[in-house]
Formats: sequence, C-alpha cells, structure tokens
Amino acid sequence: MALDVKHTALLVMDVQNGIVSRYLQGETTLRPFQDAVEAARQAGMQVIFVRVGFSDGFPEVSPRNKMFSHLAQAGNMTVSSDTTQIHPALAPRPHEPIVTKYRVSAFAGSNLEVILRAKDIKHLVLCGIATSGVVLSTLREAADKDYELTVLKDACLDADPEVHRVLVEKVFPRQAEVTTVAEWTKSLA
Repeated sequence: MALDVKHTALLVMDVQNGIVSRYLQGETTLRPFQDAVEAARQAGMQVIFVRVGFSDGFPEVSPRNKMFSHLAQAGNMTVSSDTTQIHPALAPRPHEPIVTKYRVSAFAGSNLEVILRAKDIKHLVLCGIATSGVVLSTLREAADKDYELTVLKDACLDADPEVHRVLVEKVFPRQAEVTTVAEWTKSLA
C-alpha cells in the first residue's frame, strides 16, 4: 500500500553545520539524508527542516540546563550563526519551512505544530542527528500527540553506535515503524 504523501511530512532534524561537522566521516555520511529528501520531494511530500538555535544573548537558555548552558557559554549557536544553518548538502528549497527550536524536541518552543496543523499532516517521517537527542525526543512527543510515525534508521546518526542500535531496534518500534531509506522510498511508489 502506497504512503499517503498529502498528509505526511519528512522532518529533517538538526542537520545544521555545527552538528553535521561532528559526524562527517566522508562524502557519503549525508547520502541517506539526501536520498530521503529527494524521494520526498519527488513524491510531492512536505519536507520540513528543523534546527536548534538561540537569540543573541541566549535568553532562552537557563543556567540549569546542562546541555544548552554549555552552548550558550560557547556563544556560537545563535540563529544567525553559520553553525545553525542547514548543511548545504541538504539545502532547503524556498517552499520548505525551516523550524527553529530551543530545546531537544522539534516541538519545543517552535512553530512546528502550527505548520503541521496548517498542512493537515498526520504522519511524520523522522530523520536527524542525533538518534538519542532530537529523534528520540521528537518521536516521544509526536507519539503523545497521536501522529503516525516512521523513523528512517539509516538517516539517523548518533555518537554512540550501541545507543543508536538499541533505540532503532528496541525502543522506537514500540511507537513507530522503523525502516531504511530504501525501503521507505519503495512505499512512495
């Protein structure tokens, strides 16, 4: 059965320069992401890019937030910084929204849910960096919001391969279909 692309969106999460640079291991690292984006575009599916970034002065960052307070101290993750721009290998097209979030989940402090409602999206296809960060947090919140979910396991990267394996093999299947980009692409035909 073919996927209902009219009510589905591909979320490409945290594939921004400052994060991708930590994971690049050659020219093929981003290939699964590129293949997923191209397949979604060819199918006429909504592609939405999600990035993490902060205002100048980092007013959104509490000193109690262990993860983000380090970013604020480094001072290089403002919305205008090169580190928060989507990596050029995945350049968004003009009609593809770029959502800025202020926490780990793609929903946290962003306008993502407003866009999804406006586009009548019911099914989210998730890919991103890192599996144990934005993908996990977004999947959990999206499941609680009753979205149908798919995770593209080869278009998710994590610093810890074992954590990635456990999430895609044992945790994510409880709330989402977990598949590869190639298998997912076949469902678009």
